[in-house]
Amino acid sequence: MIKWIATQAIYVSDQIAAEEFWKNKVGFDVITTREMGNGLRWLEVAPPRAQSRLVLYPRSLMKDWSERQPSIVFECDDVERTYEELKNRGVDVGSPPVSMKWGKFGTFKDLDGNEFGFKG
Repeated sequence: MIKWIATQAIYVSDQIAAEEFWKNKVGFDVITTREMGNGLRWLEVAPPRAQSRLVLYPRSLMKDWSERQPSIVFECDDVERTYEELKNRGVDVGSPPVSMKWGKFGTFKDLDGNEFGFKG
């Protein structure tokens, strides 16, 4: 029986820069790092205590990476606080969060321009 989503790939141009972004700016932990050869790694990051993880996968290994854009929304306790924390860490957060009928919603971009949502 399926229990949860294990990983979602994010295609990145520079794994070292992407790892630093997700660790130092977004606050995720590095869960797994395994050598894949040619200086590339299988690199998983996730929020503390999360079961699901992001794989920071090298674009160079995926010819169709541009057709595989992520559509990921993260849950958070306080959308406004999360927005301010990310903004203060230098993350491209765009406009302030908006109130929707189902709750508050904000967005941010990683170093490769991939856009992610956060809600609460």
